[in-house]
Amino acid sequence: MSTATLQQVLTLEDAATFLRLPEATIERRAALGEIPGRKIQGTWRFLLSALEDWLRTPDQRSVLLSQAGALADDESLEELLAQVYAARGRPEVDPDGA
Repeated sequence: MSTATLQQVLTLEDAATFLRLPEATIERRAALGEIPGRKIQGTWRFLLSALEDWLRTPDQRSVLLSQAGALADDESLEELLAQVYAARGRPEVDPDGA
């Protein structure tokens, strides 16, 4: 296996250095599936290319916000919301203010 290929597989320490984050943060987020990595025989391994792709991918919150912004000027949105709440059998706004 070439040196270039080996450098593509990062240890926890390497990944933390690359991402400029504490090792504990990388380990916790990898364990939650938030950062791409694999735990092999008790040690974490990360593909450099997977981390680079992960950094390029917008997070879910950004995607949702951009989609919400796209709907802001949609004239049918108010009618759609009314239909949704009518189907649920409850008002859009809680009359008790809760």
